[in-house]
Amino acid sequence: MSPFHPTQDINVLETIALSSPNELKAELPLTAEGSEQIAEYREQLHDILRGEDKRLAITIGPCSIHNKEAGIEYARKLKTLADKVSDQILLVMRVYFEKPRTTVGWKGLINDPHLNDTFDIQTGMRVARTILLEIAEIGLPAATELLEPITPQYIADLLTLTAIGARTTESPTHRQMASGLSMPVGYKNGTDGGLQVAIDAMVAARSQHAFLGIDAEGRTCVVHTKGNEWGHLILRGGRTGSNYDAENLKAATEKLSKAGVSPRFVVDCSHANSNKDFKKQSLVLKDVVDQRIAGNDTIIGLMIESNLHEGNQKLTSDLSLLKHGISITDGCIGWEETEELILNTHAKLKAAQVVTQS
Repeated sequence: MSPFHPTQDINVLETIALSSPNELKAELPLTAEGSEQIAEYREQLHDILRGEDKRLAITIGPCSIHNKEAGIEYARKLKTLADKVSDQILLVMRVYFEKPRTTVGWKGLINDPHLNDTFDIQTGMRVARTILLEIAEIGLPAATELLEPITPQYIADLLTLTAIGARTTESPTHRQMASGLSMPVGYKNGTDGGLQVAIDAMVAARSQHAFLGIDAEGRTCVVHTKGNEWGHLILRGGRTGSNYDAENLKAATEKLSKAGVSPRFVVDCSHANSNKDFKKQSLVLKDVVDQRIAGNDTIIGLMIESNLHEGNQKLTSDLSLLKHGISITDGCIGWEETEELILNTHAKLKAAQVVTQS
């Protein structure tokens, strides 16, 4: 008799079971007050996307969260600022836990919470949910980019807004996932700068889908969705350069309208729009806000990478070298500049509103 040759899991070292989504939620539950608040923030974003709420939605915060204490410290500062500008600006905290890598690198707090390639995802999910619960308790809406299609079952109830990244907008898996999400979803244009991939994603995610996933008990299942109508384009530039100038914004509006999807969009001040130089985010912000004040109401939001302190730092095996409140992924502007930019933007928007009403 011929010997039996293994044909499965040849390159798999081990598999580790996770707690089910329901088990984690039972351990770290969302309160009734928190759920009411998150639902209200989502409705405010719906109104902004419909053009009924004229405020500017600004998603702002660290490129990635790698330290709970620093993340919560930032959230408390942002809440104070959010209350000051709430008549003109809806501030949403950027709380990114998953990082897509072009080759290799740290994959984010959920995948590697100890920053040492041990990939303790069980702890990562728990820490991520804890952070989002504390941000909800502080009174801020939270946004993240969803990279792994299983992650939403564990944390999506705590999110006001989410995004599909430039590398994954073309993925059928992520379009199907987005069709079942309960909050507005932003789709970034492709890394080449083209818009069609994101527009196709918006169209696809509005439709019903059926796909493999997990249920709240962690069992493999077929997920049937009804479609998510709250999709919007995020302009982040590409290999061809930035795409936030008036000509590109006009072209984006025309393409969106032609495709029959919302002609309102968000501009990402980072990534290719700032030529990957965090110090240039302020230039993008000021230009886009000026276009908005000049009458371009298709611009409904902005994205900014900001942290307690500016710049970034390298992640090494000696974690004691890490400085508090500085990004370990993309560079971010610091808190002082963040506060100044948001307050100045608020003042400009308010002054423009007064002129319009007079």
